[in-house]
Amino acid sequence: MAPGSAIMLELMDGHDHPSHNGAPRRARRMSRSTPAVSVILGINIVVFLAWQASAYSIVLRQFMVENFLVSTTHLKHGLFWTLLTSAFSHAELWHLAINMIVLWSFGTLLERLWGTRVFVAFYLVAAVIASATHCAVSSLYLHNDDISALGASGAISGLLIVFALYFPHQKILLFFAIPIPALFAALAFIGLDVWGLVAQGHGGGLPIGHGAHLGGALAGVLMYFAYLRSAHPGPPAHARRSAVGVPALTEDEAREFERIRIKVESQGPHALTPKEQAFLQSLRERVLGAGHPSG
Repeated sequence: MAPGSAIMLELMDGHDHPSHNGAPRRARRMSRSTPAVSVILGINIVVFLAWQASAYSIVLRQFMVENFLVSTTHLKHGLFWTLLTSAFSHAELWHLAINMIVLWSFGTLLERLWGTRVFVAFYLVAAVIASATHCAVSSLYLHNDDISALGASGAISGLLIVFALYFPHQKILLFFAIPIPALFAALAFIGLDVWGLVAQGHGGGLPIGHGAHLGGALAGVLMYFAYLRSAHPGPPAHARRSAVGVPALTEDEAREFERIRIKVESQGPHALTPKEQAFLQSLRERVLGAGHPSG
């Protein structure tokens, strides 16, 4: 939600790709077009351009701040629509680009599976709950009503966790480099957001909307078990293999990974040093080695 809060993930072809599973009827559903993802992407681009234009107009800048940022203070002043509009709002190009890549990667698959109407409903509900959670965390945990947020990361967190529940063993690329099972990635990011939120509560961390990420993920879990699992089933149970062979990180490695994640989210992937890139490459090699044991 805050600038740089994108989840840097993309799909990687794997054995249980969703388009390769299920009955012919499900295959026909998966072949449907994805207009909602395209429209959402377009709206995000338009709002981003408005943010750029606001640098040349005080009036437009005030309009964008009042209508495309969400905070408890805004809600107290009756700007309830910001619970939704903030989820279509990005002020930095790389932030927009990463979020839209992730939206396209996961959203197109889920819209084909659910249909456009269900996808839109899911996305909007996840976005609103993510924004509301951000406000609740800001006021009740961080004790600051003025912390504002923007970005699609909360709603995308909901898409990510549901994708992982449908296709837990599907390989995705972390930081566009490290292939790991979707469910492992989703749980890891939830854990890292909890870690980041605790750090913020102790006066540290960066202005990243961890509460929004967690709220979006919670919304996704609730909607999956309450409706989606039964109304829009995914692959048969035998295709949902558990993720195995993923090496655990040591405490120092987990701390370093979280530091790099925060740096990427706040400054962009171009800010990584050769040493940090080498660390990510070493994780990639470990995961690949775990996924292809010798003998």
